[in-house]
Amino acid sequence: MTYSISQSLPWLFPYSPTPPNWTLDWASLQSKFYWLQSLANCPQDPLYHAEGDVLTHTRLVCEALISLPAWQELPPTERSILFAAALLHDIAKPAATEIETDGRITSKGHVRQGAKMARQISWEMNVPFQHREAIVSLVQYGSLPLWFWDKPNPQRAVIKASQLIRCDLLAILAEADVRGRECEDRGQLLERIEYFVEFCQENNCLNSPWQFPSNLSRFIYFQKENGDPNYLAFDDTKFEVIMMSGLPASGKDYWIEKNLPNWTVISLDELRKVMKVSPTDDQAPVVDRAKATAKEYMRAGKSFVWNASNISRQLRCSLVNLFSAYHGRIRIVYLEVDWQELLQRNRSRSTMVPEAVIERMRERLDIPDITEAYQVDWIVDA
Repeated sequence: MTYSISQSLPWLFPYSPTPPNWTLDWASLQSKFYWLQSLANCPQDPLYHAEGDVLTHTRLVCEALISLPAWQELPPTERSILFAAALLHDIAKPAATEIETDGRITSKGHVRQGAKMARQISWEMNVPFQHREAIVSLVQYGSLPLWFWDKPNPQRAVIKASQLIRCDLLAILAEADVRGRECEDRGQLLERIEYFVEFCQENNCLNSPWQFPSNLSRFIYFQKENGDPNYLAFDDTKFEVIMMSGLPASGKDYWIEKNLPNWTVISLDELRKVMKVSPTDDQAPVVDRAKATAKEYMRAGKSFVWNASNISRQLRCSLVNLFSAYHGRIRIVYLEVDWQELLQRNRSRSTMVPEAVIERMRERLDIPDITEAYQVDWIVDA
């Protein structure tokens, strides 16, 4: 999967405004989507959002978006994806909003949580995987054009974002976000967006991803804080590790059996059976045994599959660091199936995972992206 968006679907949301009138039917939107209704009466700091609550701001952002020539000139699918992102960009504010002791209103962490909520909502609406993840990336990085220069390494920030979503789309969403609020620094914020566009153009990543000299160069660049994106890395890898990722019952075992029948597999599920450890018990002994086995293989230069759910980016990162320290080439294979299909598969398993547990796992799910490994494959509806 790349973030380039196909034109196979005319609309993701039937309420996305269309030419020639570009009319926003806000009343229908608000009555149709329960998650929009939750934004009503959620307060915002009047210093930055004098226009009112989050629902009011969201409506103004959508109105601003559909009036922008840059949005109107996009192909239908890109328009719908951006429109969906505008609807969802502050979806987590009600849960994150707090009134401080000094009376200031804050919503710390709403962007990251909002990206997860956008994924859940889009998943429930059966938005195709590629388009869903584009919406999620827009929600997660939508404020980058406003704050990229405050990052420790602005170039790295825009290059990373460009691997996941087109930066010109981020600029369009950010402009709509600014025009959909009442604040004294609106002019300054719009200038920042203009500078973001210029900066991305200078770094050749405005309309397409930054092109690394090789996959290995990309991997090494994102493992370091201040690497050179033009560096052509020498390939000193000695073996390959395929790291599986996906919710229970997504088909990881079947995929391995079908595609890698002769590979050595380190399976945490199998180790639990051998060690007689329940999934609800302390998993540290199982993980320690798996890592010890992996180190034996890596010292011998032997390729293998690491088979576990690996739904957390933090967990995957710790494993990637371990494997790369032994000069392994890491490939992540993520599997996903239709939600109802997954639940049905789970009910048919001899060791069924409680559905409430799977639901919580889906809420915490960090889908692997291309910055995490040498190669990432997304196998959807397998």
